[in-house]
Amino acid sequence: MTIGDTQLEQIRSTCATLSKEVSRSFVGPVEVAELLLTAIVARGHVLLEGVPGVAKTTLVKAFSATLGCNFRRIQFTPDLLPSDITGTYILDMRNNTFVLREGPIFANILLGDEINRAPAKTQSALLEAMQEIQVTIEGETRRLEPPFMVLATQNPIEQEGTYPLPEAQVDRFLLKLTMSYPSEAEEKQILLTYAQTPQPVRQTLSPETILQLQQLGDRVHVDDELLEYIVGLARFTREHRRVYLGASPRASLMLMQAAKAHALIHGRAFVLPDDVKTLAQPVLAHRVLLAPEAEIEGYAAQSVVDEALASVPYQRRG
Repeated sequence: MTIGDTQLEQIRSTCATLSKEVSRSFVGPVEVAELLLTAIVARGHVLLEGVPGVAKTTLVKAFSATLGCNFRRIQFTPDLLPSDITGTYILDMRNNTFVLREGPIFANILLGDEINRAPAKTQSALLEAMQEIQVTIEGETRRLEPPFMVLATQNPIEQEGTYPLPEAQVDRFLLKLTMSYPSEAEEKQILLTYAQTPQPVRQTLSPETILQLQQLGDRVHVDDELLEYIVGLARFTREHRRVYLGASPRASLMLMQAAKAHALIHGRAFVLPDDVKTLAQPVLAHRVLLAPEAEIEGYAAQSVVDEALASVPYQRRG
């Protein structure tokens, strides 16, 4: 079933409005809000990396406010336990029964602040939720209410008191966005925005609308040539001489899903090569592990993806 032009235009307009609402609180590239929206439409999660003070948390809070979803925040610390995230059973003295005190993971939008400050055991408590949209507490499995999205932040420069994310957990993030210092003009705009109390971010979507967008995203068309292009990009990273571990088939699948979501929020029922090219870096780069000698030489995974985009041709037939 095709998506009507009127519906597509309405989706494009609504998504553009959402980006404007986020900019009330977050001063930065409009593409960042678009990528977060792309991720939730594609049922994915996002890892935000940047030095302290570049508004990672501000961005997440502003974005969640536009969605009208249940939002919870976890400040990751070295002493955080898995039960602090998932919840635990406690004795209800009134009924003499054990009841579940739900943890913050029972939310639609979960902000994991400084996720690399918690030990691996606690970080792994998120794995089941991120992949299966469920949690297991003392042997009982409970489904999480959709839509469900994890937005995690981490500081790339601090080493003391941090624990690198396991590769299996990094691979669960659909996108990794690197946030740098703002430009001079953007920093001045930040001062102007917060010289007085900024206007509140208004709700643009709802949980029901997000679920509808996710279903519509599944119906966006992808040509066979584009599927071959996506496979070619992933295989290039696997065969690169400087790469120890390239992008997996899961990465190819996520790139396709993200491209379909990106097309939808821009009012199209079909994927263009530009959708794939725009998303190749944030989807693939954090899944590429370099060989040790390449890291010593200062080579970056982003350079591998750049080479893939420059070397793998998109071949349109007919």
